[in-house]
Amino acid sequence: MRDAAPATTPPLLETPPLLETTALVFRRATGFTLRAAPLALAAGASLAVRGPSGCGKSALLALLSGELVPTEGEVRFASAPLSRASESARRAHRATRCGQVFQTFELLPSLDVLSNVLLPLRLHPALHLDADARTRARTLLARVGLDRTMERRAIDRLSHGERQRVAIARALITRPALILADEPTGNLDPARKQEIASLLRHEAAAAGAALVVATHDESILAMFDEVRTIGSGGDSA
Repeated sequence: MRDAAPATTPPLLETPPLLETTALVFRRATGFTLRAAPLALAAGASLAVRGPSGCGKSALLALLSGELVPTEGEVRFASAPLSRASESARRAHRATRCGQVFQTFELLPSLDVLSNVLLPLRLHPALHLDADARTRARTLLARVGLDRTMERRAIDRLSHGERQRVAIARALITRPALILADEPTGNLDPARKQEIASLLRHEAAAAGAALVVATHDESILAMFDEVRTIGSGGDSA
């Protein structure tokens, strides 16, 4: 991974970074190898990771979330060694402190739009599904361009772009300290791309959350504090 010129001046790391890694190596049994340079991201700061398909952008996000463990190197979150934590601790981290937007959305077709957004609050005892959470879910849906008429709509009746927006609202519902978004604007029209990228950036900054976005979309890169490029090579990750 190599640094590109920052889009804007990133926040100064006056306190220990919220998210930090040493140089990382991740190997799959298929022969794919990801090598990533160290990074340090402050609370409220944003990073865009770009590169061709198959270069490892998704794998890097999975390493930062604790879903994958690096073959070499270490991921630290809030000064704690996330990559050396137990599987249950890493799972709790993803549930309570990490909001994720997946390329494939990972929405449940058996649930309607509002229930999908609220789903993370049902999955961990430390989170609470109450009236305030429902209000926040409706507010987020409105902010991503889905009004009240969409709340009870079945997921399979939505377009790809609408599903993407539901997934983004769901990622933000827990007010996560870390937001990881994999191609969050990939299924959106040009105007909506700018709106959604701006929403992610604003929500992260307002909440003091670190934001990492993997993207092919050159049109949104200027919104981020830092842009890094992963080189080509390897299989799909």
